[in-house]
Amino acid sequence: MASKKVSKQELLAPVSHELEFGGVAGALFVTITVPLTMYYLAFGCNEELGCALSMPVTNTDAFLTFVKDKFVSSFFDTTAWKLYYAWYAYCVIAWAILPGKWIKGLPLRTGEQLPYKINAMPTGAMALGIVCTYISLKGPKSFTFLYDHWPGFLSAALVNSIVQAIYVYVASFVGDKLLALGGNSGNILFDWFIGRELNPRIGLFDIKTFNELRPGLLLWVLIDISCACHQFVRLGEVTDSMLLVTVFHLWYVVDSLLHEPTILSQMDITTDGFGFMLSVGDLAWVPFTYSLQARYLAFTPVHLGWPGTVAVLLVQFVGFYIFRTANVEKNDFRNGRNPKNLKFMTTSTGRKLLTSGWWGRSRHPNYLGDWIMAWAWCLPCGFGTPIPYFYVVYFAVLLVHRQLRDDDACKKKYGADWDVYCRQVPYRIIPYVY
Repeated sequence: MASKKVSKQELLAPVSHELEFGGVAGALFVTITVPLTMYYLAFGCNEELGCALSMPVTNTDAFLTFVKDKFVSSFFDTTAWKLYYAWYAYCVIAWAILPGKWIKGLPLRTGEQLPYKINAMPTGAMALGIVCTYISLKGPKSFTFLYDHWPGFLSAALVNSIVQAIYVYVASFVGDKLLALGGNSGNILFDWFIGRELNPRIGLFDIKTFNELRPGLLLWVLIDISCACHQFVRLGEVTDSMLLVTVFHLWYVVDSLLHEPTILSQMDITTDGFGFMLSVGDLAWVPFTYSLQARYLAFTPVHLGWPGTVAVLLVQFVGFYIFRTANVEKNDFRNGRNPKNLKFMTTSTGRKLLTSGWWGRSRHPNYLGDWIMAWAWCLPCGFGTPIPYFYVVYFAVLLVHRQLRDDDACKKKYGADWDVYCRQVPYRIIPYVY
């Protein structure tokens, strides 16, 4: 039987009937709660009012007055806004002028493979070198401005994410653009939130992959350093807990930059469009919620001592070992290499699925390693308040949701073969638990 001919319109812009994230209501909920959560963490855990979980309830008047003053003034903090957009401009210029290898991404459903410039590591290394040189010449007090102007930087990043989401949504209607399978529902709010165009670009400049590893991720490290500088100015030292948090975050970011090509096979790049969800996540959520532990320690120092330091290091090493070795197994196998002679099953389409090694223990072992590392980032804060552990809870929800999305996509892709695979690898993330 002859296959049905697919029109150009159906190939590039199929109508989305299944809406993820709870559809329009879910998109509205996330669009509202994500900024509110970021501002709550900024205003509900701070040096002036403290970081108690009950603080907004027990000190309602003080909290609301503080929020009103800080929130409004954050949009008029010209120092923060100028520095933030100067930073974003630096990242764009560095992408353009620093050398980097051009590689092709995975084939799109049109058969095309887009080129991507890989130079996030030189961008980050140069930024870190400049900052370290500046601090060594001017002293730690000179680099506390990220900590001092936190609300202003947050508001600048949030506005940037909103503006970019609006731009790519409007631009997606110009010309024959390849749309994300889940981003063309016809509902303005949902499509703006989830991302209508799959790979929005300005020439060779890919907006989605650029934002994934550069402005927000690198800013996260710089914020940590600013928090450490504030602690040093305040105490005359950098505590072991602050040092661990800063090093762990730097470690994670450097590892991500070194493995920049691997993001081209991630769901964010291959499946999701670029809309407010990814824009606010990359540009605002990552730098200003992932640095929560460093910010807390800047005004609430915790001294772990050698036993505590060793225990936290052990948690970090275990998590990183699982995360990295699992990803290496997957990437080797995808590239036609199998140095460990891992077992696999072959689907009816000819695709192969690993059933041994880390990928035989669970379907997403890299998520397990990632989550264990999340604990190592929070444990240095001690147990005086649960707020610094927000990341562990949020990340667990994120990973489970991502696992459910991935499993659903695989079920559609492999059909009955996926059921066979799930019987061979029954655990989703944590072996023998989930």
